[in-house]
Amino acid sequence: MNTYRVTLAGLCAGLFLLAPVQAAQSPAAVLAVMEKAANWQLAHPTDYPADDWTEAVGDAGFMALAGVSGNSAYRDAMLAMGRKNRWRLGPSLYHADDQAVGQTYAELYQQLRDPAMIAPMRAQFDNIIEEPRDGTLDFLAPGVLMRWSWCDSLFMGPPAWARLTAVTGDARYLEFAIARWWKTSDYLYDQQEHLYFRDSRYFKQREANGKKVFWGRGNGWVLGGLARMLQYVPANHPSYPRFVQQYREMSERLLSLQQADGLWRASLLDPASYPSKDTSGTGLYTYGLAWGVNQGLLPKETYGPAVQRAWQALAASITAEGKLTHVQPIGADPKHFDPESTDVFAVGAFLMAGSELYRMSLEEGGAPRVVTVVNGTQAYRLEESVEADARDVVVMDALTSRVLPSQSVSKGVLFQSDLAPGETRRFLLFPRKALPAVPPVVSRAHARFVPERMDDFAWENDRIAHRTYGPAIMTEPREMLVSSGIDVWSKSAHKLVQDAWYKAGDYHVEKGEGHDFYHVGKTRGCGGLGIFDGKALYTSKNYAGWKILADGPIRAEFELRFDAWDAAGRKVAETRRVSLDAGSNFSRVESVFSSPSAAPLPVGVGIVQREGQGRYVDDKAGWMSYWEPEMGAHGSNACAVIVPGAGAFTAADGNYLATATATPGRAFVYYLGAAWSKGGDFPNAQAWEAYVRSTAARVATPVQVKVSR
Repeated sequence: MNTYRVTLAGLCAGLFLLAPVQAAQSPAAVLAVMEKAANWQLAHPTDYPADDWTEAVGDAGFMALAGVSGNSAYRDAMLAMGRKNRWRLGPSLYHADDQAVGQTYAELYQQLRDPAMIAPMRAQFDNIIEEPRDGTLDFLAPGVLMRWSWCDSLFMGPPAWARLTAVTGDARYLEFAIARWWKTSDYLYDQQEHLYFRDSRYFKQREANGKKVFWGRGNGWVLGGLARMLQYVPANHPSYPRFVQQYREMSERLLSLQQADGLWRASLLDPASYPSKDTSGTGLYTYGLAWGVNQGLLPKETYGPAVQRAWQALAASITAEGKLTHVQPIGADPKHFDPESTDVFAVGAFLMAGSELYRMSLEEGGAPRVVTVVNGTQAYRLEESVEADARDVVVMDALTSRVLPSQSVSKGVLFQSDLAPGETRRFLLFPRKALPAVPPVVSRAHARFVPERMDDFAWENDRIAHRTYGPAIMTEPREMLVSSGIDVWSKSAHKLVQDAWYKAGDYHVEKGEGHDFYHVGKTRGCGGLGIFDGKALYTSKNYAGWKILADGPIRAEFELRFDAWDAAGRKVAETRRVSLDAGSNFSRVESVFSSPSAAPLPVGVGIVQREGQGRYVDDKAGWMSYWEPEMGAHGSNACAVIVPGAGAFTAADGNYLATATATPGRAFVYYLGAAWSKGGDFPNAQAWEAYVRSTAARVATPVQVKVSR
């Protein structure tokens, strides 16, 4: 093996002398050529079905571009594709090619969190797990295409399964993909050559020079598939080292097979018999190798020049109009084909490669700071909010090279990530001025003062909506409501709706997005508080002042001021800071009380009691939950509060109460959350309580965040 490596090194050096590496392109130049190719492809659609594998690979490239481009057209095109497909996979239940489009569905869901985007895929994968149809991988056997029996399938299927685990926290999908990857590998991977046979029909075939037949683009599919699996196989997973080993083995072998012009040929071991340039396989190799360099899995000094050389060859194959040429057609003679040929799947590979070259060029312009996030629990933490001490920065996911939505907050920068049990993830912080563009962000959190509705103050995210009452309603003749309780607007739409609902003025009517049927009155509603002396609850009037601190896209945060009220002879005033992050049903509340006395204040955080058969649960971990009695066709609302350090649970004045002690001048922190049985996320009380329990555990054990200097 050592002698072999020395020989490879000498061979590579000899080849590279024939084609000197030019200076690396700037991030702006890389992005420009990516957008040029993507725009040409959008202007020249194919006649393939929208769920075909060819389109799916193109979609993967468009998602890579959307992750770095400032133009929303690329993500919009993918959303249009998903809606056209009604988020369904291809027509064959088991065929890997028909699962490939699921990679884009999962990535769109990861950004926008609309359950409709992954619901059909999840149902289909559940069915496959129940009836896996295992059997031989012999390509001539009947029904073999129901299994991953050809090397291309490792790019098409497994990464979709891995992504579904990442966004749902259901480990079954990843485990299924891993088990079947290695079954295919054991069958098709040549341990001596460190390459994959296309399928079993090629085991005994030989090229004109007598060497084994290893298809160029086919091995590109595998290398790209390895990179896309390693993005979502956690580093602490038992199979991770084996994936890395195969990835490095293949990368080393493929490095030695790159031709002097920077490209790879259709036959890896007999390139002389296949003189036609091929950008489709080369795009996949460039993507796979560049990804490994960016991860530190491949030494930059060895692989960096090869990546740059390949990228230069690819970029040179883009015409002035943006058409990618020299694409080996599907099913055509790989030895001789029209150099002007193109196809959408090759454009997808080019865009994926470009996203890694874009990151590489950013890092060459200056080493980024690194945020390390550790999930110290054994639970999946989806949409985990991370705050890092850094300002005027852009956050890039180190595994996918996607620029993440972020928001400036008082502590620095806020972003979100999905974390597997025990996982450690890295994120890169680049100065905002270093990027030629920043991807547009869809806001998923919003807070506003509502003067047109009697001074309501409203806040929401893509899961739930609330409001509380302001001073105007206290003197409005029709209502004259004095209440500092918290109202709930029941939502089924996973988007922001309050502005539209207020504008229409008929938010008590269900029109397919939810409606307001939660009655607060003078109760605590869902998470209002008061001073509780053990017998009675003393509450403030409506808020007297407000201030918005943040208005999305990830977090809405505001302050409400409540004038002093009498609490059994003691004057108490409150300043309440509330924040709600995207993807969470829980708002964080930080109340600071003031009082002439410094003595501790007994606080009760409440949930209104309803008449009828509901389900109330409290837990020594500091939370209580109430699944309200069903209101006919309206269904049931649910509410919960999490009060760290809660001393007891009781009931008073028509409210369930979690009691605790606050110190004047110090923050008293608790969480209030709500859901709707018809919202689609929590169909029953047990599902809601499981979510409340997991949220309380996350509150008790925050992730660890470290920023390198």
